[in-house]
Amino acid sequence: MSTPANAAQRPLLVFSHANGFPAAVYRKLFLALEPAFRVRAVPLFGHDARYPVRDGWKPLAQQLIDYLQHDCHGEPAVLVGHSLGGYLSLMAAHAHPELALQVILLDSPVVAGWRARLLWLSKRTGLGERFSPAAAAKRRRIQWPDVATVQSHFAAKAAFRQWDPDMLHDYARFGTTATQHGRALAFEREVEYRIYKTLPHQLGKLARKPFAVPVSFIGGRSSREIRMAGLQTTQRLVQGRMQWLDGSHLFPFESPLETARLIERAFALADSACHPGLETCSL
Repeated sequence: MSTPANAAQRPLLVFSHANGFPAAVYRKLFLALEPAFRVRAVPLFGHDARYPVRDGWKPLAQQLIDYLQHDCHGEPAVLVGHSLGGYLSLMAAHAHPELALQVILLDSPVVAGWRARLLWLSKRTGLGERFSPAAAAKRRRIQWPDVATVQSHFAAKAAFRQWDPDMLHDYARFGTTATQHGRALAFEREVEYRIYKTLPHQLGKLARKPFAVPVSFIGGRSSREIRMAGLQTTQRLVQGRMQWLDGSHLFPFESPLETARLIERAFALADSACHPGLETCSL
């Protein structure tokens, strides 16, 4: 994708973060995207009392919609979201397609069919909690004496060992806040837990009809979340606009520069497939 001549010509890209990871942690990815896009982001989902965490995440999607309408002045944007953020981007674009040029999902596979029914049952009974990230969120450590200790703590964990060093450092800095006793997680443990516990189980209906704007998917080849969710519904939704990157569900943190290149490519492919006057676009 060629870089536009000036900032005014660059498309607006609004990024939505994954559960537990404030937008500022994606700084290196945003910097890599800046030559091609004007990057904006909701700083933190789930922590504003006006948008509480409820089953199905509708208030969180409304937080994104309000951000697009007010902070971005209603300018149509490329909606890019990682995990939680991908689902919120999809929900926002479905509710208000006039705010979205297209949607790019980063490891946000749409759960449908028997998996959606199983998700609904697990939420009702609580039986599935021990197999979900909610269990880890409930026990997550939240305080450290300084940034260096934060970084050492997470660097020793298997889920963080493949992270890009700059991204891990930014998580230690921007994923925590200063307190009287040192550093504390910026993303509240209880909020992270509630978001996991209220995962939407009805998103499959968004793929039943042609989506109003192009949707693309970028997935990690080693993503446990994709294996659990399946890809049949996502494949129907994206109509061939699917790319893969070596890495886990957290691949944007593991390979930020490669992720930026695939986002640019996804945007260019979907954009070239659109024609004025058509309601839907496909490759």
